[in-house]
Amino acid sequence: MTRNEELFSRAQKTIPGGVNSPVRAFRSVGGAPCFFASGSGARVRDADGKEYIDYVGSWGPLILGHADADTVRAVQEAAMKGLSFGAPTEAEIELAELLVRRVPSMEMVRLVSSGTEATMSAIRLARGFTGRDAIIKFEGCYHGHGDSLLVKAGSGLLTFGNPSSAGVPADLAQHTLVLDYNDAQGLRDAFAKHGKTIACVIVEPVAGNMNLIAPKPEFLAAMRELCTQHGSVLIFDEVMTGFRVGPGSAQGLYGITPDLSTFGKVVGGGMPLGAFGGRRDIMEKIAPLGPVYQAGTLSGNPLSVAAGLVTLKKVGAPGFYDALTAKTRTLVDGLAAAAKKRGVKFSAQSVGGMFGVYFAATPPTSYAEVMASDKEAFNRFFHAMLDAGFYLAPSAFEAGFVSAAHSDADIAATIAAADAIFAAG
Repeated sequence: MTRNEELFSRAQKTIPGGVNSPVRAFRSVGGAPCFFASGSGARVRDADGKEYIDYVGSWGPLILGHADADTVRAVQEAAMKGLSFGAPTEAEIELAELLVRRVPSMEMVRLVSSGTEATMSAIRLARGFTGRDAIIKFEGCYHGHGDSLLVKAGSGLLTFGNPSSAGVPADLAQHTLVLDYNDAQGLRDAFAKHGKTIACVIVEPVAGNMNLIAPKPEFLAAMRELCTQHGSVLIFDEVMTGFRVGPGSAQGLYGITPDLSTFGKVVGGGMPLGAFGGRRDIMEKIAPLGPVYQAGTLSGNPLSVAAGLVTLKKVGAPGFYDALTAKTRTLVDGLAAAAKKRGVKFSAQSVGGMFGVYFAATPPTSYAEVMASDKEAFNRFFHAMLDAGFYLAPSAFEAGFVSAAHSDADIAATIAAADAIFAAG
């Protein structure tokens, strides 16, 4: 038994499923998960001492790579001054000012401790601002584990949803309308029927939780138009895409201005931190200014703020995103070319520093198309790449991430390993 297997067996005795977040359990791909002991740059080392080139990056935050020296130093210096105060600090203001400068749609911002907390709070705020209860989300998009969001599509067109998790009251789920991602006409139909009751639309502008799905331009444009027309709040969930796909996040990349935005991952530089913000008239409804309550003991934690400030300053360097985007594109183009050469049904695409690989002829555009891809082929590929020393997301339904720490040699080695696996059948 390997050390990873020993740790997994031990963990299952005291931790449900042996993990503290479900996808880590490798249930989708099979086998025992890797228990990581250390990381540096683009590489991680597991409990058995095996090294991998990492394309998960803690699910996106580590855009600078593992243990970035400047980020670690900033966290150490902050820790020496105190781990938490539960009171304001000047660094919180600096981070808020930086976020507002970088994201023009945000006039005010509130710091929280996670992406889930950010999206839950943004939805409550949208409901409080509009005085409405209904929300729209899209099949396959994940916005954290808040009750209003763990909802799957109803039984018929334009029906409200059903709980997708035990413990979510059916009465609450019935306020959530679940539509098809990238279906602009479906969105128009929903607003035609329910527009007066819709508090908000929440969307991953680039979906990353059903693998990477790029938005159709008309889909995001219709969303903005309909929310404006019907007085609903448009929420961009940029927990994953924020400062990952470009300097202005996805909204800057696609030229769409949401009313509220939620952030996490990159903005915390690998530490627990989230944020939500937007129009001043909406944000002023948050306590202590307004009637919508939101609070958190560790909100604006000084260690997380320190890591976030360093990360956002470094990714703001000229040419950072051009280089990251080009590097990620080289990876997906190389993987697709290798598969085509070997006659393997496979496709790949990227947006900024995010990428998706699919055992399907073309990149999917919807949840249904993702589900139609060859999951078993992905599982075999995942384990072959893992054996070869490359750590991909352990699910066919998760996006991958490239960091600034990945070298050209890392990318070339990854493509070469995939080519060998494709050749072997």
